[in-house]
Amino acid sequence: MSAFKPPLSRVMPPLVVGCAGFSKQFHFDPLNMPYVDIVRRAIELDIAAFDTSPYYGPSEVLLGEALKTLNPPRNKCFLITKVGRIASDEFDYTPSWVRYSIYRSLERLGTSYLDLVYTHDAEFVSPAEVLAAVTELRRLRDEGVIRYVGISGYPIETLASLAEMILQETGEPLDAVMSYSHLCVQNTQLARPDILRRFKNAQVNCIPTASILSMGLLTTRGVNAGPQNTWHPAPPGLRKACHDLVPIVEADGKRMEDVCVRWALQTWGRIGAPFGSHAYSLTNGTSLSSRRLGIVVMGVAQVGDLEENYATWKSAVAGATGMDQASVEQAKDVDKLVTEKLIPSLGEWKDFTWASPETGFVNLRLAPGQIPVDDISIRKGLVHIPVNTMERPKI
Repeated sequence: MSAFKPPLSRVMPPLVVGCAGFSKQFHFDPLNMPYVDIVRRAIELDIAAFDTSPYYGPSEVLLGEALKTLNPPRNKCFLITKVGRIASDEFDYTPSWVRYSIYRSLERLGTSYLDLVYTHDAEFVSPAEVLAAVTELRRLRDEGVIRYVGISGYPIETLASLAEMILQETGEPLDAVMSYSHLCVQNTQLARPDILRRFKNAQVNCIPTASILSMGLLTTRGVNAGPQNTWHPAPPGLRKACHDLVPIVEADGKRMEDVCVRWALQTWGRIGAPFGSHAYSLTNGTSLSSRRLGIVVMGVAQVGDLEENYATWKSAVAGATGMDQASVEQAKDVDKLVTEKLIPSLGEWKDFTWASPETGFVNLRLAPGQIPVDDISIRKGLVHIPVNTMERPKI
């Protein structure tokens, strides 16, 4: 890392808008989502950090369209994307594909640089492939195309091992490691002291947590009634156990999403603080930059979702810092409900972790490293086209 560049914890906001929802994986018709309004409201609320990926279907394109329409100052936005995952059963971590993917993301997002890039779902490829991808991302960083580099995935033990390996092999730690569905009411494995100790020893600067509703598992609707039904990895027993929490929460006069979001925000805000963000201030102008808050990525599908989540985050921060007594009491109330009723109800499904990848997984990428011959690859000099070539082959 360049000597003049601050650590990621000084520039990455503690609340990130997850844009996986701008896809058919989470929305039946993402092209008709109010994505411009969502991005506009995020900018107005000063939470203009956006996490996307080429794997999320039209997500990068829609986010780019919104940013082009709104035209906010680039330094007011924190743009995050990923590389390496092409489809559910197709991965390419080769340097040539990584470089092509980054240039394509830059064009889609309408920017000359990316603030943070992860390798996407690193557990699906070998450690050597992850190392090769991280090395190429760091080359792009040194060229000014990327500012910070990290890895993402599901199994926390695998992510910890990869972080340790990268530090050992390169002498440089990862800026960030992101896991998902591992800091929520159903699964708190990311908060294990032994895991956090490994990340600390690997000198990882930031650990954002994503999918605090476990990709729809911890919602009133549940995954069986949504587009996630066909692909969500939770087995039937886990789906039922989570959906059975809804009447328990409602009997307490609360809403499932509100409880699960609040609990995750206040829990990771505190436990994840050593790997959190300094880069925030409260809306009343009070700066808490001397403290760190755990970083959370929150998916949204409507402007109302964003506003509710932001209000909950502010309340969670106020409660965690003791700045507002009502928020402190609300935090205690939610924690009591989760601890005394929801967790016991989960039974054997508490902290259940599904296999990722599943046994027998085969990467179906037929030609790793082969990139399309298109305007991007030609303009960036990634392919050579003879002068007399009349047609451009496609892959």
